[in-house]
Amino acid sequence: MARLLAPLLSEALGQTVIIENRAGAAGLIGTEAIVRAEPDGHTFGFIISTHVANAHLVRQHPYHPTRDITPLIWVVNVSNILVVPNSSPVRTVQEFVEQGRKSQRPVTFASSGTGTSTHFSGEMFRLGTGVPMQHVPYRGGGPALTDVMAGNVDSMFGNATSTLPHVRGGRLRALAVTAGRRTAHLPDVPTIAETVLPGFEIAEWYGLIGPRGMPPAAVRRLNEEINRIITRPDMRARLLDQGAEVVGGTPDEFGALIVRDLAKYGEVIRAAGITMD
Repeated sequence: MARLLAPLLSEALGQTVIIENRAGAAGLIGTEAIVRAEPDGHTFGFIISTHVANAHLVRQHPYHPTRDITPLIWVVNVSNILVVPNSSPVRTVQEFVEQGRKSQRPVTFASSGTGTSTHFSGEMFRLGTGVPMQHVPYRGGGPALTDVMAGNVDSMFGNATSTLPHVRGGRLRALAVTAGRRTAHLPDVPTIAETVLPGFEIAEWYGLIGPRGMPPAAVRRLNEEINRIITRPDMRARLLDQGAEVVGGTPDEFGALIVRDLAKYGEVIRAAGITMD
């Protein structure tokens, strides 16, 4: 996503935008690099929704998830999709719940790792429906999806970006989406909220932040330019093709999302007894 934005942002700013990948520790390493940078408007970067989960799960968290950042813009949402193997007899999310409650064993659901939105989607669903479910974490979405397609795991709340190709290819069956409204990728697939759990909403979001104390003029300029870029019809179409739906908006709106999800994820973590162990 950063590589899609960088050339257009370079053109808009008249400066080279360099992408530096800082992988590891569920995003902590990359985010800490942003937080510790000079707040001069020249260093900023992506965070995703694991940012709020980490604040509750990591014992020695190296920065504060809201006070040590400057929100710039909420870029996109990526819904998760409740999927089952194409060989499964389950056709709807209602059947999934009914059969899960009758099953002699917990329904297994794969995730791309503990603390991810694919994990939290399953925990929220389990807590809301009362279906006995067992989390099966993997090191990434690819291996998790492979085992679901093979029937080794019953289900997954898979990230749309990686899951959609398998749904379109007939290897997985989509039962519902986790976002608050239906996704343009699968308009005929209902939301969990409209079927079995009113008010259910969770998605993986991507947004840009800088370090605390960035100059207001720099925040305003970056927000305006990125809003213009992501709402261009060609860019919107490219992001949609990757499973992402453009949001945009103001820095305050993105900051409010972070605060809201920080509380929401905390509630789920406590109720489900989730740890990083």
